[in-house]
Amino acid sequence: MTFINTIIQGVLLGGLYALYAAGLSLIFGVMRLVNLAHGDFIVLAAYVILALSSAFFIPPFWAMLIALPFLFALGWALQRVILNRTVEENLLVPLLVTFGLQIIIQNGLLEGFTANSRRLSLGGIESASLSIGGISVGVMPLFTFAAAVAVIGGLSALFYMTALGRKLRATSDNRTYVQIVGINPHKVFAIAMGIAFIVIAIAAFFMGARSNFDPSQGPARLLFAFEAVVIGGLGSLWGTLAGGVILGVSQAIGAAIHPQYQILAGHIVFLLIILFRPRGLFPKQ
Repeated sequence: MTFINTIIQGVLLGGLYALYAAGLSLIFGVMRLVNLAHGDFIVLAAYVILALSSAFFIPPFWAMLIALPFLFALGWALQRVILNRTVEENLLVPLLVTFGLQIIIQNGLLEGFTANSRRLSLGGIESASLSIGGISVGVMPLFTFAAAVAVIGGLSALFYMTALGRKLRATSDNRTYVQIVGINPHKVFAIAMGIAFIVIAIAAFFMGARSNFDPSQGPARLLFAFEAVVIGGLGSLWGTLAGGVILGVSQAIGAAIHPQYQILAGHIVFLLIILFRPRGLFPKQ
């Protein structure tokens, strides 16, 4: 029973990692852009939700809904004004630009909110749990996993069932050909980044509700997101969910052996998969 409980907790933790990774997978799949500031944008979104909740005395969930259009606009503007200038260059240029954004965000948050850790308070639901067959499962982890499935399912539907999705896939395949039929790749990239920031806002809400956060947390969130994307396979949204679950389960098993092995176990599984399946478990063109 203890082993089953460990697996279940790991699967639910994997839902949070999948949320971290979904936006990163989307941007890499469309633009081939590795965003080193992705984790810091998650932390920034958490602070935006916290600030709105505190300023208007509303629950964090409603603050997140209010923040969604603003974060979409931020992502759109970031891509349109800054990152579109780098996507035509080699891989090093966007890496350097997003690394610079990472430093700016971290220092800006330190100035604005100090280094003290914060948390999004949701009241009694944070500690609420359900008993299923003698196993206690937290309500928030369940909601987190359900949100991850809903987000990735929504992104998949957007990609494969809408006109915008066809533009995103076509632009990802060949930027030159889409310009021939009148599609501006830079506008498509800006929309994709805006959508990624909506996913980032959802990930930030669940991160802030489940654990404390501070301005220095971004790189760790980026690492978990990157590992989930690579484990699942580059370009595969459902693979990203599988990668998050595998990472969460491996960390849960490591923590069950000894608490200090939790993060290490995830890194070891990541390295093993990279060694034997360099393109991930479910790679997609």
